[in-house]
Amino acid sequence: MCGRFSQAYTWDEIVAFSQPLTVPADRPNLRARYNIAPTTEVDIIVLTEAGRELRKARWGLIPGWHKGGLKDFKLATFNARVETVETSGTFKHAYKSRRCIIPASGFFEWTGEKKDRVPHFFSAADGDLLAFAGLYERWRNPETGEESTTCTMIVREANAWTAQYHDRMPCMLLKQDFDAWLDGSGGMELLKQPPRDLREWIVSKRVNKAGEGDDDPTTVEPFKDDLF
Repeated sequence: MCGRFSQAYTWDEIVAFSQPLTVPADRPNLRARYNIAPTTEVDIIVLTEAGRELRKARWGLIPGWHKGGLKDFKLATFNARVETVETSGTFKHAYKSRRCIIPASGFFEWTGEKKDRVPHFFSAADGDLLAFAGLYERWRNPETGEESTTCTMIVREANAWTAQYHDRMPCMLLKQDFDAWLDGSGGMELLKQPPRDLREWIVSKRVNKAGEGDDDPTTVEPFKDDLF
């Protein structure tokens, strides 16, 4: 699973990375976030008639068929397992027609005992952004009538190097596969190909608390003893 990640990039960086985004007349201000937890709002890239657009979505997919309120949906859906994403009642419809890319500057995993977990930060070895394969849904809250966009991140079995930290990792798309993923012409072969080369370092244990240091770039810097 992947339960925490980072989105920290400038507008020019995300436009270039997305090859490119459809640029609006007024470029929005992007808030750098370093310790994103499930159920919070994240950036996703979707394909529309206008091209690739950057949208906001709640991290934790709620299928369109859910008729209850937000509190009535009890499933943890911030991750979708690649092994079952095509057949799961929660994800299969989005897999067929509502795909997205979740851009990331890195993600976290932990080692050690539960009471004294050590956080590790992973980012692309070449310093570029990462493209996590995702799905999105539109869901209308029957209590408020408000429509929300929600999303999930697809995860796979970890490769040999990442497995020393966790047995799962995000499915990462290569830039040349963005079109095939978003338009649905590509499938499992994109999700199961070798992931990007990554680098890793230990960061401050304050990220063990969801949302802690979310606006602080030092959150993802290599730890120093005085940070603990």
